[in-house]
Amino acid sequence: MRVLVVEDDARMAAAIRRGLRYEGLIVDVVADGPQALARVGAIEYEAVVLDVMLPGMDGVETCRRLRAEAHWVPVLMLTARDAIEDRVRGLDGGADDYMTKPFSLAELTARLRALARRGQTARPAVLEAGERVVGVDAGGVGGEHAPGRYRAARASRAGARPPSARSR
Repeated sequence: MRVLVVEDDARMAAAIRRGLRYEGLIVDVVADGPQALARVGAIEYEAVVLDVMLPGMDGVETCRRLRAEAHWVPVLMLTARDAIEDRVRGLDGGADDYMTKPFSLAELTARLRALARRGQTARPAVLEAGERVVGVDAGGVGGEHAPGRYRAARASRAGARPPSARSR
């Protein structure tokens, strides 16, 4: 399994790399969000371990941008930020899992294996049931929204014209 670790603390990054390599994983490390976006765009990873408190672009924004660019690699946020609001922000920002530091290497490895089993299927933060649409918009605001807004956005991301613009 190939994993990208995004961690700006060099000692922490080295410890995570060493531990995951010991467990048999292939590990690449970068120190910030823009480097992470470039790597995920160039290399196929089974999972990304993403620190929240990164310089410049934080981990939540990095995750949002990954999802906006349709990179569905599973993301596990690993951070010292342990408040419920931080966890909710990370998960609503597109993360698949969230762990706090200090952490157990055995648990981190198990969670990465679980994420890799789920694969890289598209998991937009929007749920539709008939005409009801519930989700998180680009600003991280949750709630019920107009169905056409998300269908049009999804169509434009997929390169198609929105439903209202299609010829009948």
